[in-house]
Amino acid sequence: MSIKDNIACIQKKIVSAAQRANRDPQSILLMPVTKTVAPEAIIEAISCGFSMIGENKVQEIQAKYSALEAFPHKTHLIGHLQTNKVKDVVGLVDCIQSLDSLRLAKKLQDRLAYEDKTIEALVQVNVSGEQSKSGVSPEAALALIKDVIQMERITLRGLMTIGANVDDEKVIRQGFRQLAMLQQEAQQKFSHQADFSVLSMGMSGDMEIAIEEGATLVRVGSAIFGKRHYL
Repeated sequence: MSIKDNIACIQKKIVSAAQRANRDPQSILLMPVTKTVAPEAIIEAISCGFSMIGENKVQEIQAKYSALEAFPHKTHLIGHLQTNKVKDVVGLVDCIQSLDSLRLAKKLQDRLAYEDKTIEALVQVNVSGEQSKSGVSPEAALALIKDVIQMERITLRGLMTIGANVDDEKVIRQGFRQLAMLQQEAQQKFSHQADFSVLSMGMSGDMEIAIEEGATLVRVGSAIFGKRHYL
């Protein structure tokens, strides 16, 4: 199937999952994840009406920048950001979904101030506890949020997580539910200082579970573009 057909199929699944949870399908955004995807295919996705894409690596964003800059869209970094890459990412991305430490936030704040720029961000939370995944622990998330809110160059928009890498749907669902509860707690504590409306969770394999648990943004790559071809 074509990219356009794949998108239509995914959007039907989004509608079905939203209806099962008595949610408005329009409240859920679909973000194409363009890791290892050629610029031509990304442009095709943008032409289908998408206004944002998600990339995992700073190097890929840099490599594709000139090919994509003529096509209006916002770029979100969804992969782990090392502090030594902060200087490279500022000015290239509109949102960092993987903010996961105070050290990274301070580096980012300093660089943004130096370049007189601002950026949006989501705090990445590791709800699965898997060592292979980045993210602040759920127990430390609110403390990190409290510190980052004070940084005038970073605008927090919500939370992000990657679902547990297991076959047990209950475990995956529990993680997403935990993030949704954490979002509610953050909204109650910090609503006068920041907007926590974004709940970024769910990918090609667990998107529907995430929607049922409250996701407002799902990140889908292979289901749109096909199997990834790594270099």
